[in-house]
Amino acid sequence: MAYIGEQPVVGNFVKLDAIVTSATATYNLLNGGTAYFPQTANNCIVSLNGVIQSPTSAYTISGSTIVFDSALTSLDTIDFILVLGDVLAIGTPSDGTVSFAKVTSNLITGATAETSIAGGDSVLIYDDSASALRKMTRTNFVAGLSATNTPAFEARLSANQTVNHFTNTKIQVNTEVYDSDNCYDNATNYRFTPTTAGKYFFYFSLHGFTGGSDPDGTRFVLINATKNGSTVAQFLSFDSDANEMRTNHVFATTVIELNGTSDYVEFFGMVYAEDTNNAGVVILGGSEYTKWGAFRLIG
Repeated sequence: MAYIGEQPVVGNFVKLDAIVTSATATYNLLNGGTAYFPQTANNCIVSLNGVIQSPTSAYTISGSTIVFDSALTSLDTIDFILVLGDVLAIGTPSDGTVSFAKVTSNLITGATAETSIAGGDSVLIYDDSASALRKMTRTNFVAGLSATNTPAFEARLSANQTVNHFTNTKIQVNTEVYDSDNCYDNATNYRFTPTTAGKYFFYFSLHGFTGGSDPDGTRFVLINATKNGSTVAQFLSFDSDANEMRTNHVFATTVIELNGTSDYVEFFGMVYAEDTNNAGVVILGGSEYTKWGAFRLIG
């Protein structure tokens, strides 16, 4: 039904806490134990001893207090004080009644922009399973994304490893540079067994050396990467005339997918000497000669 004249204003109607009277004219106004500030005396309906009081003459409002025109006594009773709401106030919306159309379009873009966020700060997310908005700390949000290149490791061969000529041999890379999740065994099996499924980027560096008093040289050096004992990638550095080369080096990279539970990768190598009688076919150790590592790819 349409209204004639101005449509009534919606107010936020509040019945204030009961007041115990005493020999004073001034009383605190509380709503749920919290100070309440009516806009004017005209916004209030006050019943005293069963009689509705006239605003501004029988009482006035000062901040969060009501001041009667004369002191009351303990025999008086303030039946109720009902606040009818502020002028032009819409009151408190009912649950689930504010739609996107009722929210200003720059609610987010108009907010102060943050350039950093602490681990304990919260972000807003929508929970599809509960059809509800939730908050989550940055720390938990990032952990849920798993947006890190781990597990990851790098290990180096600390000293020369003697190997047999033209023999595929596991390289005993024993010195960890880092091992984020303790997934690399640098003491027994010399293998990488990551605990998170995914695709892993591997890199290998192998330096072969042929000794002896008059060596003919190192013909080639081979890297053999295995997954669960089976070859998945091979890389070769070959020299067609190794007469003057006592060393040869190969560096290679590859991507291997691992299940995060039982899959493991091992690093094998082979050195082929031009003269099989040469003594001391070794894999060179040290800070940068022979090493390998891996990290999980994101995405």
